[in-house]
Amino acid sequence: MANNKKKNSTSFLVQGSILAMASLISRVIGLIYRIPLTAIIGDSGNNYYGTAFKIYNILLIISSYSLPLAVSKLVSANISQGRKRNVYRILKAALIFGAISGAVAALVLYFGAEFITTTLMRTPLSIFAVKTLVPVLIIVAVLGVMRGFFQGLGTMMPSAVSQILEQIANAIVSVWAAYVLFGIGSRVGALLGDPENYAAAYGAAGGTIGTGTGALVALLFSTFVLVVFLGAFKKSMKKERRANVDSYSSIVHMLIITIIPVLLSSTIYNCNTLIDEAVFKNIAYFQGYAESQYGAWNGIYSGKYQVLINVPLAIASSIAASSVPALTAAYVSGKRGEAKKQIATATRFVMVIAFPCAVGMGVLASPILQMLFGDSSEIAARMLQVGAPAIIVFSLSTLTNGLLQGMNRMKEPIKNAVIALILHLFVLVGLMFGLDLNIFAVVIANTVFGFLMCLLNANSIRRYSGYRQEIRKTFLVPAISATGMGLVVWLIYQLFLYLLRSNTIATIFAILAGVMTYAALLLSLKGLTEQEILRFPKGRMIASLAKRLHLLR
Repeated sequence: MANNKKKNSTSFLVQGSILAMASLISRVIGLIYRIPLTAIIGDSGNNYYGTAFKIYNILLIISSYSLPLAVSKLVSANISQGRKRNVYRILKAALIFGAISGAVAALVLYFGAEFITTTLMRTPLSIFAVKTLVPVLIIVAVLGVMRGFFQGLGTMMPSAVSQILEQIANAIVSVWAAYVLFGIGSRVGALLGDPENYAAAYGAAGGTIGTGTGALVALLFSTFVLVVFLGAFKKSMKKERRANVDSYSSIVHMLIITIIPVLLSSTIYNCNTLIDEAVFKNIAYFQGYAESQYGAWNGIYSGKYQVLINVPLAIASSIAASSVPALTAAYVSGKRGEAKKQIATATRFVMVIAFPCAVGMGVLASPILQMLFGDSSEIAARMLQVGAPAIIVFSLSTLTNGLLQGMNRMKEPIKNAVIALILHLFVLVGLMFGLDLNIFAVVIANTVFGFLMCLLNANSIRRYSGYRQEIRKTFLVPAISATGMGLVVWLIYQLFLYLLRSNTIATIFAILAGVMTYAALLLSLKGLTEQEILRFPKGRMIASLAKRLHLLR
């Protein structure tokens, strides 16, 4: 009995780690394909590509982003009560709801594309990339329901595999389509007197075609898994009382009341990037900067800075997604002590990853940009150095959003996001008008937004769960270990660069040395115990290796 309880209290971390690993692999694939994509479309193309995705993401959030979480919560709550027939009804209702909401969002995007890209975003040529994303809204809405269904059942494997397949298809088609359309755009642009920008805009549209292809591949895979799973699931439903179900109207009502708070929270939390870009471009235009100048800055920000910092953020997103069903089940069952342990474990795990990623990204900013994108410019390196702390604050704010939603405190992330959004806009406008920091104002203001969300969410978690955050092992030890790692990384990089005169080799050796140094410092300072390591995937192997190296006793 005790063993089962212990297993249940930490299984969300194992499942979250599976999803985190898949998300990390997907982000790495995404990072890899952005290298040739950037080489094809350039910073101007990244500006069109990034703008299109920010517009698409807001409509995705409004239409279906909250569906996986809502479905996950409802499925988890009903499974914990043994109501399998109701779970099946939730799935059917959610699939119909997702298809309708995705279709509505697709129509809005199609007919509103010109106004949004030209008037609001001052990036009219991004319209080609925007319109290719229209059908993707429907595909992703239905796919999100399926992923939320499996997550609610406590298994992340279907979501994990579908994410990897999605990104592989996305990578292949994006690069190929961008190459083909770049050439077509160049010829079209020659006729219109602007071959360079039209080539970049068409190439960006090729990249978004890859996004749609990847989503379709993931949907087909998830559909296959769902059909196979439902065959066995329906047999187990026959043993259940038929009366033990809710009506479809009540299920839709539950979906809506679950979706709305998550939707508002997610929209406000994620729309800051779109608002930041719109504010930045309009102020830059007012200050007299040319569109090509602020477009290129935004291209670096969207196509290099954000791509790099989003890789470690995938872990926080996955742990947050896996925490919601577990916390919901714990709260429904009244197990507050177990819920506190899950909060502590998830926070510790995310911070252990976030600190070294932030320090490593800051120390090796220019070497990484040179290795991946061939970009040795000072502005790109400074952007990554200034924005590296965003990895820590957004990892924690993403996780705490999920924790509050898992605790059924849906209004808290909404309230906190509104406060953070308003305050960070004052910072953005002040830095642009007062200090003329151009794109660096966006980087700093974005980090401020994440930091404010951390503080406000932490206060809400403490108020509603009674959880008291442990500081030393969760924050101080990872921070000290990462600082020591940063010093070693810098020295190793300089040494190998001097000896071999190769940035790529020096960067790779520095990263490997950083991983080993951080692990050694973290364990030496007792940042993780053997019992905590054993809860991680492959934890037994990791603990055994640490003992051989005399890092664990």
